[in-house]
Amino acid sequence: MMAKLVNFFGDKKYTRTRWRLLVVMLVAIVIADFMVARTHGYNFWDAIPGWGALLGFIGCGLIVLVSKFIGKKIGISKKEDYYD
Repeated sequence: MMAKLVNFFGDKKYTRTRWRLLVVMLVAIVIADFMVARTHGYNFWDAIPGWGALLGFIGCGLIVLVSKFIGKKIGISKKEDYYD
């Protein structure tokens, strides 16, 4: 079971399936967000359906981009054979 899961996420032949799965999950989250009652929002954007999913997606993307910048440009990350 674990080997199948590792192969699914590591093998290049499942790339299209992984992207489709990602899109289906994102669409399901946005659809589920339309079903939530929005009666007690503090700000006007709290009433926008899909706002939480969009904000989370943008935040996750920014975290990835900033960490790659810190690792590559500033030089925190080292090559694989650094300690050899």
